Amino acid sequence: MLVIANALAQENQARWRLPNHDAFSGAEIAALRSWLEQGGALLLIADHMPFPGAAEALAAEIGVFFVNGYAQDGSGNGHIVFNREDGTLQAHQVTDGTKPGERVDGVKAFTGQAFRAPAATGAEPLMVMPEGSRVLLPSKPRDFTERTPYILAEGLMQGAVLRVGEGRVAVFGEASMFTAQVAIRGENRFSFGMSGAGAEQNARFVLNVLRWLSPPR
Repeated sequence: MLVIANALAQENQARWRLPNHDAFSGAEIAALRSWLEQGGALLLIADHMPFPGAAEALAAEIGVFFVNGYAQDGSGNGHIVFNREDGTLQAHQVTDGTKPGERVDGVKAFTGQAFRAPAATGAEPLMVMPEGSRVLLPSKPRDFTERTPYILAEGLMQGAVLRVGEGRVAVFGEASMFTAQVAIRGENRFSFGMSGAGAEQNARFVLNVLRWLSPPR
């Protein structure tokens, strides 16, 4: 299994504003595609800008189209809860699990981006952006004003799985949900990721994703 999480081109290591350059060469993308078709497994994670721009060509090679911005729900909140009740968390082997105790009913994401994965590619949605959601498209990281352009994101995805030849791919537009972090601001400490409030099932979700990617042979 190969994990690619928040890859960046050398040109953007210290400069995240546009333009965001490809992190992968054409030869690397072709080699990865060939490896997947022969049975490889890929976990591809690209968080908010500039990471979608860096992995845009790689994602497009497997039929996934990233939006290089910042995702928000309908209230402008980047902390988005996906749950079965409203259909934003979809039923799938990943969310259902394969035995008792593995079912996931809700996960929480912490901003990220959103992407399109047409059904023709065989992509199966896991996390679907809620009603009224959008992706902000600033030219500089977190530089948001009333004039910042955006696209409507309802129906786009923040998590999906698909098959490429004999291989399997899981794609996510958010990285913090796979981590357990603590932010310290002065005397205050804020937990987010797996240790954050509302993300109690994130760890189970990650395990289910990894098991889907590496089924028994």
